[in-house]
Amino acid sequence: MTTDTTTKDTAPGAPAPGTTVLDARGVTMRFGGLTAVRDVDLTVNSGEIVGLIGPNGAGKTTFFNCLTGLYIPTEGEVRYKDKVLPPKSFKVTAAGIARTFQNIRLFANMTVLENVLVGRHTRTKEGFWSAILRGPGFHRAEAASRARAMELLEFVGLDAKADHLARNLPYGEQRKLEIARALASEPGLLLLDEPTAGMNPQETRAAEELIFAIRDQGIAVLVIEHDMRFIFNLCDRVAVLVQGQKLIEGDPATVQGDERVIAAYIGEPMDNDPGAAEAAEVEAAEAAAESAAGADAATDAAPGKENDR
Repeated sequence: MTTDTTTKDTAPGAPAPGTTVLDARGVTMRFGGLTAVRDVDLTVNSGEIVGLIGPNGAGKTTFFNCLTGLYIPTEGEVRYKDKVLPPKSFKVTAAGIARTFQNIRLFANMTVLENVLVGRHTRTKEGFWSAILRGPGFHRAEAASRARAMELLEFVGLDAKADHLARNLPYGEQRKLEIARALASEPGLLLLDEPTAGMNPQETRAAEELIFAIRDQGIAVLVIEHDMRFIFNLCDRVAVLVQGQKLIEGDPATVQGDERVIAAYIGEPMDNDPGAAEAAEVEAAEAAAESAAGADAATDAAPGKENDR
C-alpha cells in the first residue's frame, strides 16, 4: 500500500504550524575528557523537516540522545515547546518527542499491532488497578488504543499485516513499523535516526513519501541520514556536524555547495582535527554510555514508571 501524501489532517500532538517545538542551546556532551558534542544550537519548527548530517563519528546520534533524555548534556539545555525537558527518556516521550533508532528496536515476537500498542502507553490514562480489575474505563481505553493503532498501521501501509509477527516483516516494513510505533505516542516532534539505512531505492522513495506525509500532519521531523540525495530532497533545512560541532546550517542548496562540507565528506583535514585515535576513543565512550543509558531507560519504562511524573 502506498502512503497517501495528500492528507492534511493535523496529528493529535501537533502544535500550530510554524511554532518552534525544539530549541537546543549550547548542547555539549563529554565522556570523561572526551568531547563528543560541543556547543550545538538547533531549532526545529512544527511542520518542518530538518536534516542532521556529518561524517561518521561526528556526534549526530549522541546529539539525538541528548535531545531524548538518554543522555544528560554536560552543558546547555533542551527545550520542547519552551519547557526544559526532563532528564528521563520516558518523560521526554510523554512530553511529546518520539524517536526511532539506527538499529531497529522492535519486539520481534510480538505482532505488528502489538508493537504499535506498546507505543500508546504514554497516552493511556488508565492506571495499574484499572488494568488489574479491567473495568469499563479500561475496556474503553483499550478499544480506543487499538483503533488508533490500526489508523497508524493504515497510514504507514501495514494494516493488512497487523497480525503478523514483527520478525517476519521485510526490512523496509520493519522500518515503517518502528515509525508507526513512534507516532503512537502522538508526538509533536519525531526524531529519525538513519531511517533509510539498508533500504533499496524503492524502499527509500517510500520512506521519503511517508516522512512528507508526517510533515503534512504538522509534526516536526528531525532526521539523521547518510544518503545525501535523500536528505537534500527531503529537508527544509540541513545542519552539518563535524567533530561534534555545527559547521553550517541552511537550506539544502546552500549546504551542499559549501566547500567546508565537501571537504568534510571527502576526508580533507579540518582545523583542530582530533585524528583517528581520538575519534575512536569518542566512539567507544559513546557506545559504553549508550549501553548504560539504554539499561536505565528500560528500568524507567517498567510498569508504573510512566505514572511517576
